[in-house]
Amino acid sequence: MNNTIKTINDRVSLRKYADKDIKDKDLDVILNSAMQAPTAGNQMLYSIILIRDQETKDALSKSCDNQPFIATAPMLMVFVADHQKWFDYYVKNNVKEYSENTGIKFEAPQESDLFLACEDAMIAAQNAVIAAESLGIGSCYIGDILENYEYHKDLLNLPDWAFPITMLTFGYYPEDYHRVHRKRFDKKFIVFDEKYKRLSDDELDEMYADLEKFYVKENKYDAENYAQMFYSRKTGAEFSKEMARSVRVALKKWTGELL
Repeated sequence: MNNTIKTINDRVSLRKYADKDIKDKDLDVILNSAMQAPTAGNQMLYSIILIRDQETKDALSKSCDNQPFIATAPMLMVFVADHQKWFDYYVKNNVKEYSENTGIKFEAPQESDLFLACEDAMIAAQNAVIAAESLGIGSCYIGDILENYEYHKDLLNLPDWAFPITMLTFGYYPEDYHRVHRKRFDKKFIVFDEKYKRLSDDELDEMYADLEKFYVKENKYDAENYAQMFYSRKTGAEFSKEMARSVRVALKKWTGELL
């Protein structure tokens, strides 16, 4: 096993950090690695917002589903799916006038543009995660940055065509930290040859068998099995509904309307 594969397999989501700032030289490595990520048409359709200010970290720890550990991380990075810079560049260079003269529609960014930018941003984020891990710096993905769209838009000064797709906490591993690796699903349920495969009931039972061990008969959701309990805790929860609402609000800007 080479060092790259070892780094990938050793990583865990880190929510407790050594009490020291990220070194500038390590931060440079992380950022340079992120920016070497594959990108659609070499457009780099993302921005990275570094957050060290404690007041801002405190605010995000509350707005991102009340997770106190976020505020204890030495640094946060918000990865933004960003088409704003390209369209500002188009406007600056009279692309609209050019389009009118050549019969091309000059359109606002649309859903497909957002998805493409999300791909760019997430690939860059994962490069940052692996680079950080190789330096002894742990991380944790915070999907809850998708919630409270209006608040985060204002807090981070985001324009309409810049959407915060994920946030990462970063910090050095504490000394003698015990890593706990959560078991993943078996490959046969995830990897298919040539075409997608719908799983049978028996295969679904086998796939989720280990997780179903965590079902508690006496639970606050009145759930009769693990699937019901998990759905209530995640998909049916208020934070999930807020996340869905926020994404719908953001999508109203990505219409592809004529400009």
